[in-house]
Amino acid sequence: MTENQPPIEVSGLEKRFGTFRAVKSISFSVARGEIFGFLGANGAGKSTTIKMLCGLLPPTSGTAHVAGIDVAHDPEGVKRRIGYMCQKFSLYRDLTVSENLWFFGGVYGLPEQRRAVRREEMLTLLDLAPFRDMLAGDLPRGFQQRLAFACAVLHEREIIFLDEPTAGVDPIQRRTFWDIIASFAAAGITAFVTTHFLDEAEFCHRVSLMVDGEIVACDTPMGLKRSLAPLRFYEVVSAETASLLPATRSLPFIHSAALFGDALHVVTDGSITAETVAAALPGNPTVTAIPPTLEDVFLWYAERQA
Repeated sequence: MTENQPPIEVSGLEKRFGTFRAVKSISFSVARGEIFGFLGANGAGKSTTIKMLCGLLPPTSGTAHVAGIDVAHDPEGVKRRIGYMCQKFSLYRDLTVSENLWFFGGVYGLPEQRRAVRREEMLTLLDLAPFRDMLAGDLPRGFQQRLAFACAVLHEREIIFLDEPTAGVDPIQRRTFWDIIASFAAAGITAFVTTHFLDEAEFCHRVSLMVDGEIVACDTPMGLKRSLAPLRFYEVVSAETASLLPATRSLPFIHSAALFGDALHVVTDGSITAETVAAALPGNPTVTAIPPTLEDVFLWYAERQA
């Protein structure tokens, strides 16, 4: 890989299983030291994409280069240049935390002295030291994810792929994961992260939204929100908010409506005021203009794709 070449380059990448197109001719690149978020619902094609980029699944067509290596022509070469944390916990459950780290450090070719240093660094960084002698299979789910993350970054590669790294992790531990990912990016490591948690996208430098195997939008979190600037977003609250959903969807000037907790978020043209929305709905609801969240943005693009 040359100095100016992006660590990840994808052009027209596609994966078909029989007649089913799981990934549909996607293209993007990821810069050095960038946290690139790959967002989408379950089944959108995120894990299939990451498996192709990691050399675990051959693409049907298109090209992808990771660390300057063509993933179709040299998948083993790609595997030697990356760190990878898969969605499902796949470490050795009958080995202790410490033994797993030592084993994978050996698999990745770390010399024993460096392996010992990195093991202690990971135990400290991810607060795994109190569990070092516990079997991996006996760890709580959140700490299993920490161990899997530690094994993925143990060998200090410049590109790491993290497939749903915070699945099953509580909110506090999720924030810890992202603090660590941010520290790696600051050190020049490229992080490709798949997730279906829309709030986590705020921690990414750029975000790609994937729907039904296609990338429907790709930009910074702020850029994605600004892409819907011609529209207006309103929060609608009443004593029976959920019952208003059919009414909002029947109004011709409302493009989209979805429940967000105890409120409705509705999308209109820029010319529609809060007073217009309130007057058209029963029950005298409170209607307030709001900036769009990334969840609003994702739902908008997903509905347009559908």
